[in-house]
Amino acid sequence: MSKYDICVVGGLGHVGLPLSLVFADKGLRVCAFDISKSSLATVLSGKMPFIEQDAEEVLQRVLANGNLVCTDSEESIGQAETVIIITGTPVDNHLTPDFATLLQVFRSYEKQLQDGQLIILRSTVYPGTTKYLQDFLISCGHNVDVAFCPERIAEGFAMNELLSLPPIISGATESAVQRASKLFSMLNPDIVVLDPIEAEMTKLFTNVYRYIKFAIANQFFTIANDSGVDYYRVHNALKHAYPRAKDLPSPGFAAGPCLYKDTIQVSAFTGHNFFLGQSSLLVNEGLPHYIVNKLVQKHDLHNKRVGILGMSFKANVDDARDSLAYKLLHLLEFESRTVLCSDVYIQDQAFVSIQEVIDGSDIVVIGAPHNEYKGLNLQGKTVVDIWNMYGNGCKI
Repeated sequence: MSKYDICVVGGLGHVGLPLSLVFADKGLRVCAFDISKSSLATVLSGKMPFIEQDAEEVLQRVLANGNLVCTDSEESIGQAETVIIITGTPVDNHLTPDFATLLQVFRSYEKQLQDGQLIILRSTVYPGTTKYLQDFLISCGHNVDVAFCPERIAEGFAMNELLSLPPIISGATESAVQRASKLFSMLNPDIVVLDPIEAEMTKLFTNVYRYIKFAIANQFFTIANDSGVDYYRVHNALKHAYPRAKDLPSPGFAAGPCLYKDTIQVSAFTGHNFFLGQSSLLVNEGLPHYIVNKLVQKHDLHNKRVGILGMSFKANVDDARDSLAYKLLHLLEFESRTVLCSDVYIQDQAFVSIQEVIDGSDIVVIGAPHNEYKGLNLQGKTVVDIWNMYGNGCKI
């Protein structure tokens, strides 16, 4: 019998740690393997290394009962019946899917794999990757099952969503499908079984659909704003008691480590003929430019001090990966006299307190609408609140 039921490679990150916790809390023997020594020290102390609702109590419980073991030793990979890999397909500097990174992970740990293991890919991958890796491992002499069971969580809500969202299951072999189905049915029996390329597309299309919806909202905002109209009056009228528009989001920075990257992957998969997705990239990535250009038109920005409240990629998390608030910062640094930044969740020596941002700024931009910013006294400053967290609409 294997020492562990599951080894999660990348097990202390935003995707891997919640998954490790819920499986351990279901009674499985879980090893979270991660090379981050700082995250390892934090987790072993019973603390979460990032914000995740309802996670810390579970962490302390599964550490205490021994169901969760955390390590930076790669030997743990060979000691588990199932190995879950939390590494997807990133995008390189040329906006091309970077297969080399994923292959490097498998080459690094390939010698640890044991015949008979179930290998599960958990992060988003380029279509065709599951079959490719199955063939790659067979060519290396490994008799293993390879499955793709993509995560579908919203960061910050993983502990609930891992148990409430139907798992998507696919595998390169029927054995892989059966084994992965048995494992994930412990979290939610309402599983959806697909062929690997169907599952890979399902995960990509889910993120791209959300990205396009955000782009529609942002494009509507810019059209209304250019016409001198407060878009939120239109937005509220459009959605009020009208169910066919209930899924239209508010405008705001559409960012983070998935949506942008996955839209590029679908574009690459189509030979860069995904015009709707490519247009969405221009709209969403262009929103910081739009805001700064409008401020330049209306203010002598070179003599203005601008503050940004919230630097994470979305509200109420401490994750700054691919946050458009940083693009906004860089643009404002070029155009304005001074830029002050603050975030209640992100620790950065260059950041100042909320009050220092308010006191020291002529213009305040809400970069991420953290709950802590509600009800602030902004002292009559010019406020760019594209999220409408203060309920006053937004015209720039």
